[in-house]
Amino acid sequence: MGNQEVLGQAARLASSGLLLQVLFRIITFVLNAFILRFLSKETVGIVNVRLTLLYSTTIFLAREAFRRACLSGSAQRDWSQTLNLLWLTVPLGIFWSLLLGWVWLQLLEVPDPNVVPYYGTGVVLFGLSAVVELLGEPFWVLAQAHMFVKLKVLAESMSVILRSVLTAFLVLWVPHWGLYIFSLAQAFINWKEAKLTWSFFKQSFLKQILTEGERYVMTFLNVLNFGDQGVYDVVNNLGSLVARLIFQPIEESFYIFFAKVLEREKSATLQKQEDVAMAATVLESLLKLALLTGLTITVFGFAYSQLALDLYGGAMLSSGSGPVLMRSYCLYVLLLAINGVTECFTFAAMSKDEVDRYNFTMLALSSSFLVLSYLLTSWCGSVGFILANCFNMGIRITQSLYFIHRYFQESPHTPLAGLRLSPALLGVFALSGGITSVSEAFLCCERGWPARLAHIAVGAICLGVTLGTAFITETKLIHFLRTQLGRSRLSDKMT
Repeated sequence: MGNQEVLGQAARLASSGLLLQVLFRIITFVLNAFILRFLSKETVGIVNVRLTLLYSTTIFLAREAFRRACLSGSAQRDWSQTLNLLWLTVPLGIFWSLLLGWVWLQLLEVPDPNVVPYYGTGVVLFGLSAVVELLGEPFWVLAQAHMFVKLKVLAESMSVILRSVLTAFLVLWVPHWGLYIFSLAQAFINWKEAKLTWSFFKQSFLKQILTEGERYVMTFLNVLNFGDQGVYDVVNNLGSLVARLIFQPIEESFYIFFAKVLEREKSATLQKQEDVAMAATVLESLLKLALLTGLTITVFGFAYSQLALDLYGGAMLSSGSGPVLMRSYCLYVLLLAINGVTECFTFAAMSKDEVDRYNFTMLALSSSFLVLSYLLTSWCGSVGFILANCFNMGIRITQSLYFIHRYFQESPHTPLAGLRLSPALLGVFALSGGITSVSEAFLCCERGWPARLAHIAVGAICLGVTLGTAFITETKLIHFLRTQLGRSRLSDKMT
């Protein structure tokens, strides 16, 4: 498969993944809004923070390193050896689910059964569901490496639809079941790859602490009660909605692209220059897209946070700490978007030795992040988690930018130019932020629906002007998006 075809397939995988994420997020968005009106925020907090943390930690530690290692390089390999390696995810999943399940049941605070019933059953079934999901991991990697888009979309979409329908039915008819509802619905080796897997495993362990750090602090140190944990998690999911809709499928798909086009053990000057040029062009465009999306969310999210929370969850979210959390999260989304793209390239291009060296940095960052989370949360409440996450993302972005600069410094390519915007576009962003802030002060959010609609109209006009300015000034990005969309459509016709 030529590199142009790989790029086209990556674009197709990203666009299909985007549609899949839209489906997932719309269903989750509606389901959460529905659940918040039938169950207590304590139950939501236990499910969305503690039990989901158990599930995601088990899955992440058992499979993340294998995915990164086995998706590197060409799809033309001895797949019998790769599949043998991938099957190790199942016993690893059993080990982690048993160990973590014991911790969740014996070492952590058990919620009041009168407020949150069936906690023990929930722990057991969430751990079991993680093991069941890992049974399909070899087939997922095989489909991803060969870019079987339709198979992935069909399997994952059917899974989330069935789970969501079952959850909604149980919440409506038997809300007194509590955690039973979510538990039932959740329900010979290539040694070079194995060594790379071990390196990624160490890195994945540390990255998991950085990714889910606030949940670990909440779970093990009890800095927030279950109700506040529920509010924080809802705001967290709502705040990251747009960024995850766009960037999660892009990161997954273009990690494969970079890993296939570039060779890990070679510098940019020792590789095919047409491959390096293509990787630099794609990286520059993805950075520009991340920056524009993140800035848009930050600028417009600040003035519409309280309104969005009120519409989504009512007074439970729009009063108290909810709006402050949401506004803080808008800044975090900007860093989250940029970090996703920079690490997407960095982890695909690093050699094994560079991955091992990076692990030391991640270890120090993980430790400082946990300490900072605890201190900031003790000082300023749940918003401290977001501030600690911003610090975390800032350091990770700095590390990745340094790697990218060093990787391309002896080549004529400058992909980091994607982080520069035209003065005109920056001015429009600043003007839009000022106008929407004034609009919020005079039109929102206690002045009734006519004022709210006027506030929304002001935001829509400013957003239209901003997007129009971006379309005019960022011609290189527009050309890239049109080209990849065309390749994606062509690939669909060929299949």
